[in-house]
Amino acid sequence: MTEHQSWSAEHIPDQTGRIFVVTGANSGLGLATTRALARRGAQVVLAVRDERKGHRAVAELHAAQPDARLEVRPLDLADLDSVRAFARDLRADHGRLDVLVNNAGVMAPPRTLSAQGHELQFAAHHLGHFALTGLLLDLLAEGRDPRVVTVTSINHRRGRIHFDDLDGRHRYAPMAFYNQSKFANAVFGRQLHLRLSGAGSPVRSLLAHPGFSATNIVTDGPTALYQLLFGRLARPLAQSPDRGALPQLYAATEPGARSGEFIGPDGAGELRGNPTRVRLSPTAADPGTGRRLWELSEKLTEVTYDLPDTTVG
Repeated sequence: MTEHQSWSAEHIPDQTGRIFVVTGANSGLGLATTRALARRGAQVVLAVRDERKGHRAVAELHAAQPDARLEVRPLDLADLDSVRAFARDLRADHGRLDVLVNNAGVMAPPRTLSAQGHELQFAAHHLGHFALTGLLLDLLAEGRDPRVVTVTSINHRRGRIHFDDLDGRHRYAPMAFYNQSKFANAVFGRQLHLRLSGAGSPVRSLLAHPGFSATNIVTDGPTALYQLLFGRLARPLAQSPDRGALPQLYAATEPGARSGEFIGPDGAGELRGNPTRVRLSPTAADPGTGRRLWELSEKLTEVTYDLPDTTVG
């Protein structure tokens, strides 16, 4: 879209006084997002699994911007007890939250189960973010121009929910289950938009994807062949984390961004480029799939949203 073609981090409005939570903020897209927000005056909570890496990221950011308002908090999205503890502690210290960026991810590991016994990628990408968003929704409702930005992938179009084998107990293919988790992110972001809108909530729900970006989640893959293909050979084709973060930054900060929008790169194949509205796969927008995943997610996380079931539109 022409109105997005020249959009860059320099177009982020002043964020002074606003509070952001960015999951997976110590590297890759999360670090790039945190850096850009801090430069515009935002207070950013780095929600990270490894606190040491989080503090190293803060030291790096403070070296370039000493006045950056940053705090590190532990969050393991693959452990629902950790998610609850993070939400509890954040609520104790902050009376509101303006933007939640559901960014953290892991890509195509060997089959691993989460603390609660779920396939790791589905647990970390979807269940953890589903629970976190639900537990922070009332804080977001108190925010200024509050938003939830859920980061999915272009690969959501290749995914589906394996409702009959959610955790890959019978058959596991790492990339297929990565695609499942990113599909779940897309379904969740869409459903959250519909339900928030149906409730008349001020909170907006947007989706974003980074295209093909040279982040460690891509280049430090699960096998030597994967690292060769995507690390050494494909890296020259990938855009930088700073460029890859632009869609989620647009979704998080652009005043004209509307709830329900999906933002991604405008280049060929949506692999790179400037932020623009992109197409959600029809299967991710399917009301029946959305309702089924939502109900399953509430059951598995034991986090219930006080929002109407608006699975139309």
